[in-house]
Amino acid sequence: MIVVVDYKAGNLKSVETAMQYLGADFTITDRPEEVVKADKLIVPGVGEARAAMENLKSRGLDSALEDFFDSGKFLLGICIGIQLFFERSEERDTECLGFLKGKVVRFPEMEGLKVPHMGWNQVEIVRDTHLTRGIESGSSFYFVHSYYPLPEDEKYIIGETDYGIRFTSAVQWENLFAVQFHPEKSGRSGLKLLSNFVSM
Repeated sequence: MIVVVDYKAGNLKSVETAMQYLGADFTITDRPEEVVKADKLIVPGVGEARAAMENLKSRGLDSALEDFFDSGKFLLGICIGIQLFFERSEERDTECLGFLKGKVVRFPEMEGLKVPHMGWNQVEIVRDTHLTRGIESGSSFYFVHSYYPLPEDEKYIIGETDYGIRFTSAVQWENLFAVQFHPEKSGRSGLKLLSNFVSM
């Protein structure tokens, strides 16, 4: 059973619709005991880092996510999900889960660069993993974000995107996968990525 974590960060409906389309065996829950027992885990969401971490902590989901990560079972973070997996976010100076070494930073103020980064953009696949299997490098995905991850080690990076600067848009480390974009809103390529995760 795949569990989609509900920590009141929004965007659950589009993930639910995509999973139903794929015929995946999944459930949505905010109960830590169900999170820990899942076969695979998806941490979706939109919004602000501190509010997301406060919601996780108030429900005991931060500890449940740590236990799940330590178990070696596959988990996938989406949008704010990728940011929460790092050590700290500049967004209200928020301490995050710390599964990956590095921080989350805001896009720089640059002439002609609108923040948030919103809309379709290409993802260059820099390292092949099961998550990106069958997806052509340079495929477009849908983004909505003002902050992006800055990994301490390049070994985490599997995808990069250009938006005024070149930033990390997908990572993988051991059993953890995460993307800054929204695969559930990214058409065929996004569904392929989610299908790859479901089939792991």
